[in-house]
Amino acid sequence: MKNKLQLLTLISFFFSSIISFLYIKNILSFDGDILKVIWLLFSIIYLFYSIQKKSLTSWIIFAMIVGVQVGLNFPDFAFQLQFLSKIFLRLIKTIIAPILFATLVVGIASHSNMKQLGRMGWKSILYFEVVTTLALVIGLIAINISQAGKGVVIPAGLHEDLPATAAMSWQDHIIHIFPENFIKSIYHGEVLPIVVFSIIFGIALAQLPIHKKEPLLNFTESLADVMFRFTNIIMKFAPLGVGGAIAYTTAHMGIDMLISLLKLLITLYITLVVFIVVILVPIALIARINIRQFIKAVSEPVSIAFATTSSESALPLAMENMEKIGVPRKIVAFVLPTGYTFNLDGTTLYLSLASIFVAQVAGKDLPFSEQLLIGLTLMLTSKGVAGIPRASLVILMGVVTSFDLPMLPVMAILGIDELMDMARTSVNVIGNCLASAVVARWEGELDDEKMNTAFTVAEPS
Repeated sequence: MKNKLQLLTLISFFFSSIISFLYIKNILSFDGDILKVIWLLFSIIYLFYSIQKKSLTSWIIFAMIVGVQVGLNFPDFAFQLQFLSKIFLRLIKTIIAPILFATLVVGIASHSNMKQLGRMGWKSILYFEVVTTLALVIGLIAINISQAGKGVVIPAGLHEDLPATAAMSWQDHIIHIFPENFIKSIYHGEVLPIVVFSIIFGIALAQLPIHKKEPLLNFTESLADVMFRFTNIIMKFAPLGVGGAIAYTTAHMGIDMLISLLKLLITLYITLVVFIVVILVPIALIARINIRQFIKAVSEPVSIAFATTSSESALPLAMENMEKIGVPRKIVAFVLPTGYTFNLDGTTLYLSLASIFVAQVAGKDLPFSEQLLIGLTLMLTSKGVAGIPRASLVILMGVVTSFDLPMLPVMAILGIDELMDMARTSVNVIGNCLASAVVARWEGELDDEKMNTAFTVAEPS
């Protein structure tokens, strides 16, 4: 029954989409009310599917479907629903500062033994930063080529609730990175000063003797756990927030925004494939990694990551499989968990795409130098938040606020975020698994005999 309902949902979606495309292109001509009835029937089918699925993702998508129809068919009512998205935005903004502070401090202070790890430590960090920087640049190039956010008309007054900013020189940008007042930075939603304060705080905490460090480390770990739960609670409100935002956005902007979102989704998937082929495959070849064996080893962890949109769910199997193909346990145990903090290739690429997409929707023609600054900000702020549900949304909102960009496109992105999250999380897992093999080769400890022995998947007992 479940599979039949899922198949019916897919068939009805493709049927509704094809009919809509033919109608918009004037290939088919019929009363517009018929199209409304078709999408209403699809919504009813998807409602039953969501009830059966019982997942937050399905309810978010359902809210997006209903929001589009409300925005197109009842624009006056849709304008009244903006308060739902504003409530959701406010709740999201409250977690940005504490979650960044807690995760960065815990990440740095708990890795205070990196000096003992010697060469492996700095080699891993160097590798992580080089590869994520390449992911950032590729993402920026891709979104500038696709121009996915161009052509959407933002209504007047959309920026009225954002702070006015004066033009700043490069010296001002550098000065602005360093916090004048931590509480002031939290109040204004200035992400980079919060990150700098948190990094320095974490380094200072790491240098304390264990009896003085432990209470604060325990506090920040508890704070991080609380904020994870806080985020889970907020996300329960996500369907209403997304539905209200999509209804309001569609009423204001029509189908242009929906077409732009589809372009963004396609751009992400194509760019991630390009990143794998152009960056990760050559790195594997240079490090003399048996690509066929590597693919077999990562295929199952990547499948888990794709299905669950969680890197952590794939971690145990990824560690086990990388050890099977010749990466020593001590390197796997260090590189993979550290990579979840410093080596988020897919997430970095996605964030660079999404942030410039928001700027394009806003009609801001940013020079590449400013785009790089946004990208570097995203790289810093994304460290240490791999385990947070919808972490990318939190980070993207913080940076969008810092650079005086509108929030509505971010809310629209949330509607397709699950589809994007599947791809970027999968690439995060691939990148970290490859990093462990590369570092092992760099250290001269990769077991070539295991690497070149046929990989077999363990049968479930």
